[in-house]
Amino acid sequence: MTLATVYTRSYQGIDAQEVQVEAHLANGLPACNIVGLAEAAVKESRDRVRAALLNCQFEFPAKRITVNLAPADLPKIGGYYDLSIAIGILAASLQIHTPDIDQYEFVGELALSGELRGGKGVLPIALACQQAGRTLIVPQEALTEAQLVSGLTVYGAKNLLEVCAHLSGQTRLEDSNADTLKTPATNMSAYADLSDIKGQQHAKRALEIAAAGSHNLIFLGPPGTGKTMLASRLAGICPAMTEQEAIESASIQSISNHGFKLSQWLQRPYRQPHHTASGIALIGGGSIPMPGEVSLAHNGVLFLDELTEFSRQSLEVLREPLETGCVTISRAARQAHFPARFQLVAAMNPCPCGYQGDPQRSCGCNIDQIQRYRSKISGPLLDRIDMHVVVPRLAEHELLGKPVIAESSQQVQGRVVLARDRQLQRCHIANAQLTSKEIEQYCNLCVQGQALIKQAMHKLSLSVRAYHRILKVARTIADLAGEEGISLAHLSEAIGYRQLDKG
Repeated sequence: MTLATVYTRSYQGIDAQEVQVEAHLANGLPACNIVGLAEAAVKESRDRVRAALLNCQFEFPAKRITVNLAPADLPKIGGYYDLSIAIGILAASLQIHTPDIDQYEFVGELALSGELRGGKGVLPIALACQQAGRTLIVPQEALTEAQLVSGLTVYGAKNLLEVCAHLSGQTRLEDSNADTLKTPATNMSAYADLSDIKGQQHAKRALEIAAAGSHNLIFLGPPGTGKTMLASRLAGICPAMTEQEAIESASIQSISNHGFKLSQWLQRPYRQPHHTASGIALIGGGSIPMPGEVSLAHNGVLFLDELTEFSRQSLEVLREPLETGCVTISRAARQAHFPARFQLVAAMNPCPCGYQGDPQRSCGCNIDQIQRYRSKISGPLLDRIDMHVVVPRLAEHELLGKPVIAESSQQVQGRVVLARDRQLQRCHIANAQLTSKEIEQYCNLCVQGQALIKQAMHKLSLSVRAYHRILKVARTIADLAGEEGISLAHLSEAIGYRQLDKG
């Protein structure tokens, strides 16, 4: 055989597309050429493969070797094509004999000694391999990540010799079927507990509503009132992640520069970028498109502290993913899609000095300064935030008085889960994701409620989007109360969570 075809994957965004590694040996001056839109790290694999084969006591054929990575118009990046190229050359030169090589996919970077090294992006590749019905061989250090995919047979190998021995039937690698992997239970201790926060019952109630309906939320209050502490507790009271949600979030982490950590499996992401973060850092980008903070927070929480300190340009990029739940990054040579269904939680001071409305400290800001300060956040962005909640300074008796036993995150999560289950049974999605048609179907108001919302729209000059947000929040409040219809009390509470619309 002078031609062999081996399968591997190239990921674009979180989608891993099939790549056929065709190795052809021909007579002529010895050379090794890699074609198929391969970038520098892929072209350098010929030197790594040559050294690895020789150090593993194989022969590097003194032939004219052409390695084609098909499809030719798909960009190839990274060093994890090494293993598939080495196997292709060995199969084409008849140094290994395996009739079922087309039933395997190979991923891994080769050290010069023949050792296999792991790389990022293994999880999306494993998902695509499982859908293709093939067996995956990965470096041993990436095995645990690949095992998270149910229904996939995956083998981990330490070096090239072990892979070749397995393919030749000499020494089989240990069978590691992903179905046998024990999924670790969600560790509640990984989240900060809500009982740590003294007082702030109104803010805690808002946090519970936000968790139940997956609503976006902004806290408004003086410095040191607990806005950041409240935001950090949101992930701990949200419903537990489903396996599908966990796989999606882990896939994004896998291809990012941070990488996936098994200890974070089934934990909702919590991202808190600094206010100096650029729009590209938030949304994603680069010459090779990479996920940004909004995608890394997929199925979790994105917390923006000191919201008004972010540049207006950075904040405006959030508008589209807040509506669509995804990000598309286009470049001249490639395009990548990243999911970005996150819960936005923000915190800001009411004015530049931070003490407007504070009973203990006077505010020295005039009206123009306050308006200029708040205008840093555009109206369209505020419209997309369902709940605006004031977090006041704690009274002295709450801070210094006898400790009161507060509800734990686990207790609150119990009510949140029941409310979310009602939503899923009713329309299979969280209330925050209801469309206009679904709002008309599930958020009906009584006559008194219609009169109240009309009055609120007139006084607060609410947009249609803000009107829909109020109805969604009211629907969540009714779900928490276990009631089928939205009552006047539910609607009144929902309107009360639009503090920034009151000016």
